[in-house]
Amino acid sequence: MSATPHGLAANHAAHPHTRFHVVLTSVIAALAGLLFGLDIGVISGALPFIAKQFHVGDQMQEWIVSSMMVGAAFGALGSGWMAKAIGRKPSLMIGAALFAGASALCSFAWSPEVLIGGRVLLGIAVGIASFTAPLYLSEIAPRTMRGALISLHQLMVTVGILAAFLSNTAFSGSGDWRWMLGVIAFPAVALLIGLLFLPRSPRWLMSKGRNEEAEKVLDRLRGDRKSVETEMREIADQLKVEFQGWGLFRSNSNFRRSVWLGVMLQVMQQLTGINVVMYYAPRIFGLAGYGSAHDQLWGTVIVGVVNVASTFIAIGLVDRWGRKPILYTGFSVMALALATLGAMLHVGITGGTSQIIAVAMLLIFIAGFAMSAGPMIWILCAEIQPIKGRDFGIAASTFVNWVANTIAGATFLTLLNTLGHAQTFWLYAVMNAAFILLTIWLVPETKGVSLEQIERKLMAGEPLRRIGQ
Repeated sequence: MSATPHGLAANHAAHPHTRFHVVLTSVIAALAGLLFGLDIGVISGALPFIAKQFHVGDQMQEWIVSSMMVGAAFGALGSGWMAKAIGRKPSLMIGAALFAGASALCSFAWSPEVLIGGRVLLGIAVGIASFTAPLYLSEIAPRTMRGALISLHQLMVTVGILAAFLSNTAFSGSGDWRWMLGVIAFPAVALLIGLLFLPRSPRWLMSKGRNEEAEKVLDRLRGDRKSVETEMREIADQLKVEFQGWGLFRSNSNFRRSVWLGVMLQVMQQLTGINVVMYYAPRIFGLAGYGSAHDQLWGTVIVGVVNVASTFIAIGLVDRWGRKPILYTGFSVMALALATLGAMLHVGITGGTSQIIAVAMLLIFIAGFAMSAGPMIWILCAEIQPIKGRDFGIAASTFVNWVANTIAGATFLTLLNTLGHAQTFWLYAVMNAAFILLTIWLVPETKGVSLEQIERKLMAGEPLRRIGQ
């Protein structure tokens, strides 16, 4: 154990430097979410120009959009093994390097097929980041700040989307989609440099027997000897049971419950309809009566601003309200907004007033997602998995996130053309209403509860909705 005197540690805990160090570490790690958001947002503005240059129809456009999610599914699937074998920090560094290289390839693509290949590689990077960043954040954050710090990942996603929308608008005058896609390489390099200065996860270090290194990391991140010693004991108790992953999934029904809950949560997040809006925002603004590309792209910028601003609501409330009340609010808002938008499309959007109301409904939907299902699902998925199966459980749920994302992205234009515009939005409204019931029945409240307490209740067979508070 450290030779730091107890009184010195106590003074250090009271000093704001410790809190600043935790937040700074979390912000750098959460920059992986920025790249995630850039990749989500950039394609909506680039797609019309790509379609024009390569003369591709709706089906090929769906493949260009969804190819990234295919890669992300496989990236998430392999990232569990990688995060366990080499650690969370090196995994994030590999993801950042892949972001930079794949972005450059996409910007130089000479055919739709090469572009799809580049986006598959980008997707692998996104899959690594979307798995590893929330996991890393959950393991370095003090329990009293865990919800807010994991929410930073989702905040960075929304900032990335907004930045992509602004970049798209800036390049729209020239129609230079190559720069729209290639600009992502610059923040990827910045993330790679920032990651060099981050500590490793103390849980991962202890899982490898590197307890002294883990203690030094916790001293920097907690600054309180008593907290450090308590957390190290809790981690050590967890690690007495070997990481088992697939073997634990096959043999332990309680672990299977947490995996299936994580899978369900990620399906819920994707079937809210959020990424449909993000990938096809200009097309949706066209349905609302905004015909010019300039108006549509500025509309996407407004979407991005609302997305970022509303995520701050989640960060401010997650550790005060709790996870479930925020989810109830968000699903209700999203269901009502999409139902109203569908009704307006059914009747017809003809005048300026109806156009404004339609856009308002779209923005209310975005706000409902950004303050609820966006960050809350990632927080819960990082919290509910027991330590001995955490990498496997989070990898499984993140993989399903991208499978559901692929399905949503690859079917939206087809749904519009077959079901109809109004019916497509009504379908998503009904799903959001159904998610309120699933949250009531199955989702636990984890506010202020340690990861160790959640695990004990889960493995003792408590109903899922009661494994938290």
